[in-house]
Order: sequence, then structure tokens, then C-alpha cells
Amino acid sequence: MTGSILRRAPLLGVSGLVVLVDQATKLLAASQLADGRIVPLLPGLINGQLVLNTGAAFSLFRGSVQWLGFLSLAVTTGLLIWVVRHRTPPFWQGMAVAFLLGGTLGNGIDRWRLGHVIDFLALVPINFPIFNPADIAINLAVLCFLVDLWSSRTSSRHG
Repeated sequence: MTGSILRRAPLLGVSGLVVLVDQATKLLAASQLADGRIVPLLPGLINGQLVLNTGAAFSLFRGSVQWLGFLSLAVTTGLLIWVVRHRTPPFWQGMAVAFLLGGTLGNGIDRWRLGHVIDFLALVPINFPIFNPADIAINLAVLCFLVDLWSSRTSSRHG
């Protein structure tokens, strides 16, 4: 039993790190940007600008916090079940699940605790919805799933 927990520790560690970074930066952003000011974080690239999002990605389903909170809980539960059942997943698949779990938890915590998600990263050069570290993790999960899909197709053709 201990061995199987240790094999899952890296995935859960990545997820935990995502949640920690997400929640810490959201707390900082909420305290420093609450007055509506915009702060250059990476001048010319990313500004800090506080938005309280009651929807999902790109503000879809705005005002559906309770429904989205339950969806976050369901996805988190499903991902935790997956982690328990898959002792040693392929690297990219495991990373995808770890990032998705961390991102889902990060935004889910906001929905349950605050009734909205704190977004604060604004891209300067393009008109793009304001986002947060949990959103970045979820997008990294999609990228990892695509790499896993591509690498498994490539290895099946050559193997």
C-alpha cells in the first residue's frame, strides 16, 4: 500500500503545488488590486487587473457559481478516483491529470469559498479574457493530453 501511495505522490504534489501557487497569488491579487488599479507584472505583456468571475472560462455560464461549484467537485472527485486506480500512468497523461486536478481544485476553492473565481492576469498585446494560474494549469493539462495522444500514436506506429 505504501508503495502505491509513493507512486502517486508526484502527481498529487504537482496538483498541490498548482493549488498553492493559485491560491497564494489570488490572495495577493485580491489585496493589491482591490481598488481597481492595473499593475504591470511583465511590462508590455501581462498586467495585474482584478476581475471577480462568476462564470467559467471566457466568462461562459456567468452567474452559475453553484452549478460550476458542483461541476468542479465532480471533476475533482473523478480525477482523484483516476489517480487511485492508475498506479503508474504514462508521463504526459499523469502530468495532464495533475495539472487538471490542481486547476480544477484552485478554481473550485474560489467558487465554494467566495462565490466567484478571482482572475487577475491580463494579456496586454491582445484582447483576451483575464485569467489566473488555475486556468493556466487547465490549459497545460490540455496540452499534456495532446502530447500524450500524439506520443502514444507515434509509438504505436513504430512499435
